[in-house]
Amino acid sequence: MRRIAIVGTAGAGKSVLAGRLAPALGAEIVELDQLFWGPDWTPVLPELFRHRVEAATSGDRWIVSGNYAQVRDIVWRRADTVVWLDYALPLTLRRLALRTIRRVVSGEDLWGTGNRETWRALFGRDSILLWAARTHHRNARGLTQSLDEQRFAHLQTLRFKSPRELRRWLAAQASADRPTTGASADEARYGAMAGR
Repeated sequence: MRRIAIVGTAGAGKSVLAGRLAPALGAEIVELDQLFWGPDWTPVLPELFRHRVEAATSGDRWIVSGNYAQVRDIVWRRADTVVWLDYALPLTLRRLALRTIRRVVSGEDLWGTGNRETWRALFGRDSILLWAARTHHRNARGLTQSLDEQRFAHLQTLRFKSPRELRRWLAAQASADRPTTGASADEARYGAMAGR
C-alpha cells in the first residue's frame, strides 16, 4: 500500500485512520476538505478543486481522506488501495456530534482557512448531523457502484463494518511484520497504528 484512499461517511474516522497509517507507511496525508473549502465555508471552483487534488496526488506515497465524488476519478485512478469505513449510521452520528462539539468548544481553525464550526452545525438548518443522516445510504450506494466499475478494478479494497474489524486488521498487520526475536521498525509502526 503506497497510495490509499480512505472513504466513509462523515464521522467514521477517516482523518484519524489517515493519521495512524501515514507514519507507518511514510505517506503524506491529503485532506480533501482542506482542498475543497475556502474562507467563510465557500467551496472553491470545481476546476481549482480538481487541480489541487491532481497536484496533491502526484507523489508516490499518500493517503487521501475524503468522499468527494467529483474527484473520485482522479484519486482512485492513482490509488492502489481503498479503505472503506462502512460503519452504521448511529455510530457515525455519535462520533460526528462529539467531534463537532469539540470543535465548537475549542474554536478550532479548520484546515487553516479561518473556518470554525458553530452550534448551528449541530442544530441549525444546515446541521451536519441532518446532512450525514440524509447522505449516509446514498454515499454507500455511490461507493459500491464505483468499486464495481472496470476502471477501478486495479484497486485493493478493504471494507470495515465496525471499528473492531479495523482494529483487528491493524493488529494483524503488526503481527505479520513481527520478527521471531526482537522488534523491528515495522512492528513498532504497525503497533502504533493499531493503538498499542
